[in-house]
Amino acid sequence: MEYIVSARKYRPMTFDTVVGQAALTTTLKNTVKSGKLAHAYLFCGPRGVGKTTCARIFAKAINCQHPTADGEACGECESCQAFNEQRSLNIFELDAASNNSVEHIKTLMEQTRIPPQVGKYKVFIIDEVHMLSTQAFNAFLKTLEEPPAHVIFILATTEKHKILPTILSRCQIYDFERMTVQNTIEHLKAVAEKEGIKYEEEALAVIAEKADGGMRDALSIFDQAASFCQGNITYQKVIEDLNVLDTENYFRFVELSLENKVPEVMVLLNDIIGKGFDGGLLVQGLAKHVRNVMMAKDPQTLPLLEVSEQQKQRYQEQARKAPTPFLYGALRLMNQCDLGYRQSSNKRLLVELTLIEVAQLTQPDETPASGRRPRRLKSLFKNLMTAAPRSEVQSARSEQPSPQPEVKTAPQVAAAAKPKPRLSGITNSWGNLRRQAQPNKKQILPELQADDGEQQAAEEFKQDELELQWMAMCNRMPQHYSAIAARMKNMNPVITDMPAVEVVVPNDIIKTEVESIKGSIVNTLKKYLRNRDITLTLRVAAPEERQKILTRREQFELMSSKNPSIEKLRVAFDLSIA
Repeated sequence: MEYIVSARKYRPMTFDTVVGQAALTTTLKNTVKSGKLAHAYLFCGPRGVGKTTCARIFAKAINCQHPTADGEACGECESCQAFNEQRSLNIFELDAASNNSVEHIKTLMEQTRIPPQVGKYKVFIIDEVHMLSTQAFNAFLKTLEEPPAHVIFILATTEKHKILPTILSRCQIYDFERMTVQNTIEHLKAVAEKEGIKYEEEALAVIAEKADGGMRDALSIFDQAASFCQGNITYQKVIEDLNVLDTENYFRFVELSLENKVPEVMVLLNDIIGKGFDGGLLVQGLAKHVRNVMMAKDPQTLPLLEVSEQQKQRYQEQARKAPTPFLYGALRLMNQCDLGYRQSSNKRLLVELTLIEVAQLTQPDETPASGRRPRRLKSLFKNLMTAAPRSEVQSARSEQPSPQPEVKTAPQVAAAAKPKPRLSGITNSWGNLRRQAQPNKKQILPELQADDGEQQAAEEFKQDELELQWMAMCNRMPQHYSAIAARMKNMNPVITDMPAVEVVVPNDIIKTEVESIKGSIVNTLKKYLRNRDITLTLRVAAPEERQKILTRREQFELMSSKNPSIEKLRVAFDLSIA
C-alpha cells in the first residue's frame, strides 16, 4: 500500500474539519447558503494554515448540485464526485510561482470564455499569486474586474503586501490566522489516535511550538517524530530528534539566577554550548521563557501562554518565586544581548556577561529596584578570591605592609609617607579590580553633600581597610565628580600616626581640587572606618617620590605576578583586557 504523509492523508475535505479558522469557514458556508458570491476572493495568511484547502472546499461547495443546509457540499453529486476523483473540468489550479508570465495569464483568460459543462461556475484557484510579474498583474486586471458571470477567481498568497493595490481592491479579502499551540496539539492527538500511535502531551506541545503556527509543518514534524520514536512519541525522544533545547534548562537558569549562583550558571551554559546549541538561540529561548513566566504572574495574562497545561502550572510555580523587577531587568538585558549578538566579535563572551548580569539582578547591595543593569561583578570575583588555596592567600597577605606603630621616629614617618606599590596581595588586587569597575552613576553619595553629624566611634583601622574604603568612596562619587574621582583612584592614602592619614598628590593643581572636597572626604572616612578622630593631610609629592602610572595591562601583569589566582581567573573565563 502506498504511504501518504499525514499532511495529505488528513487534509480537510469539509469546512467543519478545517482547524483553527472557525470565523472564516462560517462566513464561507453562509455565502454558499445565500448564493451571494463575489467574483474574486483573496485568501492570505501564513504558510500551512489552510488557504489552498479552504479554496478547494469552497470551489467544491459552490459547484455542488445539492448543497446541505449548512452550506457544505453533498459529496454525492456528479460535480462532487468529479472533484473527489480529480477529474473536474470546472475547477482549475494554477501555481503562479512557476506560471507567472504574461503568456500564462493570457492563456488563463482564454479559458474563462468557455462556460462550465457540469455545475454553475468555473473556479480558478491561483496559488502564490504574489509571484506574478507586474506585467502579468496588469494583464489580469481587466478580466478580474469584470469576469464572465460563470467565472470565480480564488487567489491565495502568503505575502499580501506584494500584491498590487489595484488587485486588492477587486477582491474580497480573507485573512487566515496562525494555528494556536492548543489547536495544533488537539489535531495531532486526533491524528495519533487514528494512526494508533502512543504519545505524551508534552511531546506534542514541542512539535506544535516547533511548527510555529503552521498545521502542515506540524504534521510533517509529527511524521518525522513518529518514525524516530517507532510508534511511541515521548518528550525526550522528540527533543533529541528535533535538536530542541529542553525547557528544563530555562527553568534551571532562572532558579540559579534568583539564587545568584553565577558559577553554576556558567557551567550550565558551557554544557549547553558543548551540545552544539547556538548562544544566540539560547538567549532568545531564555527571553521567551522569562516572558512566559511574567505572563503567568497574573490570571488575566495566563491565557496568553501557548503551552500545555502541565507547562502552565510550572510557569505559575516559578512566577511565584520570581519578583517582577527581576523579570523586567532580565528581559531588558537579554533584549540588548539579542540586538548586539550579530555585531559582536566575541559572541560567547557577550552571552556569558549577559547571564552573569541576570544572575546578579537580585543582589540588594548592587542592583537597584528598577532592575537596571548592574555595574559591578563584585560577588563573582569575591567568591573566586575566597576559593583560592590557603597557601596563596597567606603568601599574598605576607606581602601586605604591616600596621605602623603609634609612635614613630622622623625617618620612619618619612618612609611611611613614601608611596607604596598598591598591587601586592589579595587586598590590593581586589582594589584594582574595584578600580576598573564602572561606578553606578545614578547613585547619590550622601557623605559628599554634608556632614550628617553622626557620632562615630574611635576604632582603630588597618592600612588595607583604609585603601579599600578610599577606593569604594571614589567609585561611589557622583557623575559631576568623575574627573577628580579618577585622579583620586591613583592616590594612596597612608596612616602616618593613628588616626592621622596622609595623601600624596602629584601637583598643586590636583591638591587644590582635592582640598575643595576635603571635608566630605574626611566625613566619609570617619563614617565607614568608624573613627571620629580621623584627620587628612595633603602633600605634593617630591620629584623622587613620583612613580610611573601603569597602564591597565601593566597593572594586570603586576597583579598576576603577585597573585597567581588572578591569572587563573582570566584563563577560567577566557577573559581579555579591553
